[in-house]
Amino acid sequence: MSDVYSPPTDPLDVIHSDHEILIVNKPSGLLSVPGKGPHLADCLMARVQDAFPTALLIHRLDRDTSGVMVFALTPHAQRYIGLQFEKRQTKKTYVARVSGKLEPKTGTVDLPLIVDWENRPRQKVCHETGKPAQTDWRVLRSNSDESRVRLMPKTGRSHQLRVHMLSLGHPILGDPFYATGAALDHPRLMLHSEELRLRHPDGGEGVRFRAKAPF
Repeated sequence: MSDVYSPPTDPLDVIHSDHEILIVNKPSGLLSVPGKGPHLADCLMARVQDAFPTALLIHRLDRDTSGVMVFALTPHAQRYIGLQFEKRQTKKTYVARVSGKLEPKTGTVDLPLIVDWENRPRQKVCHETGKPAQTDWRVLRSNSDESRVRLMPKTGRSHQLRVHMLSLGHPILGDPFYATGAALDHPRLMLHSEELRLRHPDGGEGVRFRAKAPF
């Protein structure tokens, strides 16, 4: 991964907006929130607030991950949806391309994760000190070189999907932290947040938002 941060300049891709929430399709390579230092100031949060000045952060996606993100447009919405994330009541679905033929077709990874302090921001599996993390997977199609999978995280740990796929021996293609060799040789991290389901802060009705994977 290059140390130079050169985020994409795509215009804001708004999937939905109303009086309470804003749903955006985040491009790969753009930070969700600002990093440390002025050179890392450009981020999705800043771009969203340029267009929607009342926007508030609820959750984030890794810089290299693309896809559906929700922002609150009122403090009420931030609290209401933030609580759903906290209580794991939201449902997130990702699409990924991983190295090799993943078998069986479906399964669950249940491995606790913690930051790998000497190699931050990498995370690692640790049965002593790790926090519980579970990911369901389903293979959509595969050949001997790679598999296209749908990933349904039950928890929201940092780098969870990336480390869980690595633990199965099938790192996500293009992953600058966990892929090596041919698996690393891709233009981007092949991980996309495809769908988010939550309850709307105005009335509690279930809503779902989707953005098709660009790969």
